[in-house]
Amino acid sequence: MTTIRLKALSVNDSWRGRRFKTQEYKDYEYELSFLLPTFLKIPKGDLKLEILVGFSSKASDLDNILKPFIDVLQKKYKFNDNRIYKLKIEKEIILKGKEFIKFKIKSYGKKNGKIEWDF
Repeated sequence: MTTIRLKALSVNDSWRGRRFKTQEYKDYEYELSFLLPTFLKIPKGDLKLEILVGFSSKASDLDNILKPFIDVLQKKYKFNDNRIYKLKIEKEIILKGKEFIKFKIKSYGKKNGKIEWDF
């Protein structure tokens, strides 16, 4: 694993001034919130989020879906996304019109206080 000694830059620090949600984002937020299961038990403590995204274009950037998706999850299920310590995300290329997002939220336990790298 390569180590870079630099503080990571957040999306919040990447832009000047206020950002406003587009109508497309508001529609996505509403539709996703409606489609998510009503009840989902969120484990206590640190979390691991696994996501599989079905894209119809190889040009789609996997990382671009993360913030909007996670923000809707935390709003719907009333948890703070700062509890997510591990993300596992994959993309799959599928037919146009068959796009999807699959996810699991699990408890993330460190063994002996150390992170276990499994990738």
